[in-house]
Amino acid sequence: SARCILLLGEGNFSFAAALCEAAAAARFVATCYEGEEEVSGRALAARNIRRLRERGAEVLFSVDCTKLKDYFLPSDRVFSRVYFNFPHCGRKAGVVKNRELLAQFFSSCAEVLAENGEVHVALCSGQGGTPADRPRREWHNSWQIVAVAAGARFILSDVHPFNAESIHGYKCTGYRSQDKSFSVEGALNHVFTRSTPLLHLKPMVCQMELGSRRVSFQVPQMFVDKINRGFLDLNSEHPVRTVKKKLTAVLSQTFPIQSIDCSLSLLHQGPISGVCHSNVFWIIPKPEQNASTEQMANGLANAVLFSHIDFCKDADENGCMKVQEGNLISEQYFLRPSLLLYVQTLTERATFLPGTLYVLSGPVFRKCPVSPHSLPVFHEVVFVGAIDKAMESSFIQVLVDTIRSGIHLLHQTGCKLNVTLQEATSFERTELNNFAASESQITKIQHSICMETDALGSFEKGCCVGTVGTACGGAKTSGLVVVFASLNLDLLAMLVCGIADWRMLWTSDERFLSQFLGEELRLFKSFSLYPPSYVHDVSFWVPEREQFDEVAFHTIARQVSRETVISIQLIDSFQHSETARKSLCYRLTYQSCDKALSCQEAAEMQLLFRKEVQRCLHVTLR
Repeated sequence: SARCILLLGEGNFSFAAALCEAAAAARFVATCYEGEEEVSGRALAARNIRRLRERGAEVLFSVDCTKLKDYFLPSDRVFSRVYFNFPHCGRKAGVVKNRELLAQFFSSCAEVLAENGEVHVALCSGQGGTPADRPRREWHNSWQIVAVAAGARFILSDVHPFNAESIHGYKCTGYRSQDKSFSVEGALNHVFTRSTPLLHLKPMVCQMELGSRRVSFQVPQMFVDKINRGFLDLNSEHPVRTVKKKLTAVLSQTFPIQSIDCSLSLLHQGPISGVCHSNVFWIIPKPEQNASTEQMANGLANAVLFSHIDFCKDADENGCMKVQEGNLISEQYFLRPSLLLYVQTLTERATFLPGTLYVLSGPVFRKCPVSPHSLPVFHEVVFVGAIDKAMESSFIQVLVDTIRSGIHLLHQTGCKLNVTLQEATSFERTELNNFAASESQITKIQHSICMETDALGSFEKGCCVGTVGTACGGAKTSGLVVVFASLNLDLLAMLVCGIADWRMLWTSDERFLSQFLGEELRLFKSFSLYPPSYVHDVSFWVPEREQFDEVAFHTIARQVSRETVISIQLIDSFQHSETARKSLCYRLTYQSCDKALSCQEAAEMQLLFRKEVQRCLHVTLR
């Protein structure tokens, strides 16, 4: 069907007439705020209205842009584009009044726009308040168009100059079509699209085999939309799988390769030495009844099954599973923080062959501070082989060189890339990101694989994407040395494709995956430009004689905000001179990389965060 284009706030209809001539196949509806009698009395407007009607366009008068659904039948509310050039309340209306106009316009627009439609808003230089403005006004003195649009679930997907000279016959007019024009030099056209919704996720239960028992556990709320995404499945075109597939193909040219296709348990029994208790997600599984006849018939008795649960019936007010006393498993379990935990079990298998490189892959889970490159969940791939101890150095060198070559082959995006190998002894722990620091607690790391790239605009310095070292093997590897290479596939994909924020890898917006079809690793182009950010502070007294758990503090922020907190900074620390009580003040910055996030939503999240910090960490809010 033909595209339907709606133009609002036309003064003399010169823009509508020019656009109609340029896109004759589309259906046009051109509107203005003034009445027909007033507009028709102006020669230029009357001439353009005739041009529009001659080409089959519909012209409407007295249309209020904040009440659009009142003018169109439900079947006609499917506009593929809506244009609103230089909106203004008129007279000497300030920025607040014009923000209110835009807010009502976007809300109204959402009711008449097609699902994949676009909203084009042209603003004078500096009005929008985005980094695209030259010069850029101070935020409080701008129309804050991206934040205003977010309130109606719109994101800014493109912004480009409004070239009035290129629009044949266009003549801008002032408020209420006054003949006095205004300067459009430096004006920008802002293109908005619909955002995917900010989901309120229902609690999820996972059923799985644990030893000889069938158990279930509640998935931590922050992983409900991540634990079962299938990015590494055979039919996936996600860049994370493409990175793994291409790296494995390169390694297979040098080593015999064997992929471990059996599912590794999501849960691992603890405690384990070297891993900090506060850095893993502890789980309390409970026994399930025997697998049902239907599950047995479908071969699902050993499968991992995920299901959402009724929030009211099975969970408390905080979304936590109601646990029945006397129905728990006494051992401690946690979500796997690394696949290296399974290396020893792998080497004890009867089918394990020295000299072969085995491939393990899957998502892993860790508590970590909030930052763009600290990933609480990511896909790890581990290459494991056992060789004669005399060959250890040469084997590691060949393995590292092959991985380095593979990473360079992945990199076809035209930006600079440098892959370096650093000795573990020379790589300061403070420089290790969360990935490598956790790896070093489980195994003996000899080298760190680091990448530098300018794909993100500024040269990303020394991001550790992998580790190489030795691990404990089973009885079968006695006299041999077990060598591993562990790589963070998510970080690799980010650096190769220029993805600045790890959260984008997990977006449900189809505009992300559409850029990587056909297993091509291209430079990513964001579909959400200049997302608004909101800053909130929280101050509290730390419980006496207790060590404040900052990782837990960050984890609560991640969960409550649904990963919209992008930064947490300690901005003040104070100790009372008499009571010795300690007070901390943190600054949280909320920003979504792929969805519309409104000021009100961020404020509501902050209120919930304050309650949860008080409840979970027993702090006293100030």
